[in-house]
Amino acid sequence: MKTMRQMTRNSSENTLDLVLLAAGSSTRMGAGQKKEYLRLGAGTVLSVSLGAFFDYEKNSEKKFSHIIITVPAGHEDDAKNAVAMDKNVSGELLSGRLVFMAGGSTRQESVCLALKKLCALENLDEKSDGPGRNPVVLIHDGARPYLTTDIIAGVVDAALEFGAAVPAVPAVDTFKESSGDGTITRHLVRKNLAAVQTPQGFLLEPLMRCHENAIQMQRDYTDDSEIWDDFPELTGGKKVRITKGDTKNKKITYRDDIPGRDDRMIRIGLGTDLHRLVDGRSLMIGGVNIPSPKGELGHSDGDVLLHAISDSVLGATGLGDIGSYFPPEDPQWKDADSSLLLKKIWGDVRDRGWELENLDCVLEFESPKFIPWRNRVIESVAKILCVDSDRIFVKAKTNEKLDSVGGGLAIKAYCVCLLKKD
Repeated sequence: MKTMRQMTRNSSENTLDLVLLAAGSSTRMGAGQKKEYLRLGAGTVLSVSLGAFFDYEKNSEKKFSHIIITVPAGHEDDAKNAVAMDKNVSGELLSGRLVFMAGGSTRQESVCLALKKLCALENLDEKSDGPGRNPVVLIHDGARPYLTTDIIAGVVDAALEFGAAVPAVPAVDTFKESSGDGTITRHLVRKNLAAVQTPQGFLLEPLMRCHENAIQMQRDYTDDSEIWDDFPELTGGKKVRITKGDTKNKKITYRDDIPGRDDRMIRIGLGTDLHRLVDGRSLMIGGVNIPSPKGELGHSDGDVLLHAISDSVLGATGLGDIGSYFPPEDPQWKDADSSLLLKKIWGDVRDRGWELENLDCVLEFESPKFIPWRNRVIESVAKILCVDSDRIFVKAKTNEKLDSVGGGLAIKAYCVCLLKKD
């Protein structure tokens, strides 16, 4: 085994490598979203995190020989796409430095797999006792995109000099150690505490040995500085140096951690319907029976407004149209209450996570006057959709005696809806 003196004897013999961790499941992001692939700035969370290290290269004389990006098994192409969409870093996909590989089920396992890959890429002979090269590896969270080149530089310089370094910020809260029953067992001194961040930098070979021993002894760790400190016989007893971190260098855990991000999906739908007006039928508009000598002819009750609304929400969500939902040739829908049909459709839409922002509707018919009935119609539609009435508006126009509507032979409705999904 190399001595620590052999490992650190000259910084010029050290090369730099990088491990970017993105193999987690992102369960706390909700809706099955992989946080590293979310849009951020000119690219994604992953590409911006990676770009910080390329910015460091441009401002220093140092360069990363190999860059390992750990991802969930089968996500290699998704991760490459997340990098490719960012023109600031996409060119590196052709450099040969980026290696996308499946990580493990835990952070510790992912780091160990990446370190083994780096040792192979660096052609390090684990049994050699000669001086050899001494790569320094930086390990960074792929969901921590707000790091600066100063943070990276501080870690690199300290790791090259001392063998291990981590950025940290002083604790601002007062921390207590508690027992399993919820009582305080120890009062920690705040001035001696710090919140550790990434990237963390270490000499590659001794860190690899520490990880191998941790696996053999079945010990679990939350970060690599803890692993390093737990095996002083492998690290020459060198302690981890703390460098200056930054409160802005936070890890994205929830969607709200991305400033200004709006993850809502928004859809617009357009619906229209036309019905002939005939004697002996009720004039149904928005679930309201309006007194009139003529009403809509249709297989159901002919409510032209509710039919247009139904088609608009179905179109916005891609679920079909009212004809596919309730075929007119099916006898069970004969004279059906259109409000019940819309309730069925709206229930399916809501089950898929959609909510209504607003409906804007236009009716075209000659008579009777609609203004006296408008509020009742709006309230009826709002009740059917279980929304506030201020999300619904309905207005009416005549066709100035033109075409079938203007001649009093038909009634027509248009509806535009705006739906959202968080």
